This record gives sequence, C-alpha cells and structure tokens, in this order.
Amino acid sequence: MKGLEQNKNLLTLSATRRLVAFMLSVIVETAEAGDRLPALLAALTSLAVEGLVREVLIAGGGPPELLAVLREETGAELSAKLADAIAVSRSERLLVLPAKIRLRSGWLEMLAGHLRGGGGDAVIVGEGGFFGKKPFGVLMARAAAVDLTHPDLKRLRAQLGRDAVRLD
Repeated sequence: MKGLEQNKNLLTLSATRRLVAFMLSVIVETAEAGDRLPALLAALTSLAVEGLVREVLIAGGGPPELLAVLREETGAELSAKLADAIAVSRSERLLVLPAKIRLRSGWLEMLAGHLRGGGGDAVIVGEGGFFGKKPFGVLMARAAAVDLTHPDLKRLRAQLGRDAVRLD
C-alpha cells in the first residue's frame, strides 16, 4: 500500500511540473497606451482561469491612480521598465504584450493549443493598427529576453527570428 501511495505522489508531482512548464509570466508594456490597459487585463483573465498565467507584470508606467487600482484588483506587479519586468519574472516562458493590442477572438484557444503542443517561440498578432502595421506581442523563453541589453518589443521580436510561429 505504501508503494502505491508513493507512486500516486510521484504522478501528482510529475503532472504539476508539466502544468508549471506551461505557465507564463505575462508582461504588459504600457508605453503611451495606459488607457487601454484595463481592457487587455480583462482579456488576460481567461488565461489565468485556464491556469496558464503565473503572474502579470505591468512595465513602463501610466497614470498612477489607474495603476494603483489595477494592481489592487488584479494582483499585477509594477515595473518601471520592460527590462526590470523581465529580470523579476518567475516563469521560464514570457508572453510580452503591448497595452494597445486588441486580441482576436479565439486567441486563448490558439495560444493554449500552441502551449500544449510544445509552446515554442511565437508572435501574437492583434487586430487593428495603422497602415497595415498590426500590434504584436511575443511568446519566448525568458533566458533569451534576459540577454538583451535594452529590450523592447521590436528587439524581442527580432530575437525570435523569422522562423517563429505566427499566432493570428
């Protein structure tokens, strides 16, 4: 009976490790779009419900009153710069999104399927944008992002290379 209990604990530990491997640190870069932040955080709630988010970090500032309320309501942490948020993130995989992105319908299912299939580097393409330039985010290994001296979304995207999967 004792051996069965130990095997059960090992199976539970193994399943937990696999689940944690899918969990993401989500970093939202506010830049000049802090007013769009509440809508994006609301869209990210479904990721948290699915157990795919370990933490949310807001990088780059914004209206202090708004950030205080959002931090209180969502539990998100604040960082002055994207580099700081990357440095303190706790997951091996990062999902970095600009606050201005509008995620397409079905994006949660697409991202969850991608993660369950191995979850390699990817570009998440949003809706809208001017002159054909759609807002984008990146899914990548934390180790690759930490190596960049002055990270921003364009540099993170360039770090992925042309072979990154496009989720749109």
